[in-house]
Amino acid sequence: MATPHIAAQLGDFATAVLMPGDPKRAERMAQSILADAKLVTSVRGISGFTGTYAGEGEYRGRPLSVMASGMGMPSIGIYATELFRFFGVERIIRVGTAGGISPMVSVGDVIIGVGAHTTSSMNELRIPGTHFSAVADLKMAAAALAAAGDSPNVYTGTVISSDHFYFPIPGQLDAMVEHGVLGVEMEAASLYAVAAEHGKGALTVLTVSDHLRKKGTDMSSEERETIFQGALKLAVAAAFA
Repeated sequence: MATPHIAAQLGDFATAVLMPGDPKRAERMAQSILADAKLVTSVRGISGFTGTYAGEGEYRGRPLSVMASGMGMPSIGIYATELFRFFGVERIIRVGTAGGISPMVSVGDVIIGVGAHTTSSMNELRIPGTHFSAVADLKMAAAALAAAGDSPNVYTGTVISSDHFYFPIPGQLDAMVEHGVLGVEMEAASLYAVAAEHGKGALTVLTVSDHLRKKGTDMSSEERETIFQGALKLAVAAAFA
């Protein structure tokens, strides 16, 4: 049954979905890791593909989907809700980019986001009188970490999901650094909350594409499109956890 935002039928999606933000990136990702990738939805230009994993190893040949989320918490909240509620999806892994905050991480590193703070009021409305804790599925996070092995470029910790891209709050960056926040992005807190609501699994795996404290190290747009292979390996492991 199609929904207002996904023109697909039950069974068109695999139980696990990799979810980058950019529709073009989703298409390239599907082409690179899926055998016999089939376009199953393209409402509003948000493309979703299903095929079987074409990589090497134990996951080869298993069903997997890739679908874009768009930008921001409201957008990923819509798509994650519909995928979990109507299409039999059990796990969603956001594969995206983040701005580095912590001095520990550098451009090109990968962050496994086990928790997501947020500047949004979306999650405050979920449980009256309660500050909702937006956390990842720990089994999925453990699978991603295991796939990373002893890589010195993979970090596990919290991120912050921001409603604002161009609106810094005085003192906020310093406070986030003091509290060990690794990076800033715009979707994870919403994804984790939707997964909790539906009793499903979610994880965010992010490539650091720029750094708020280390100026002059930002990736070009071309580099952003090609650097996600390291994060993609961890996301696939989480998808089949």
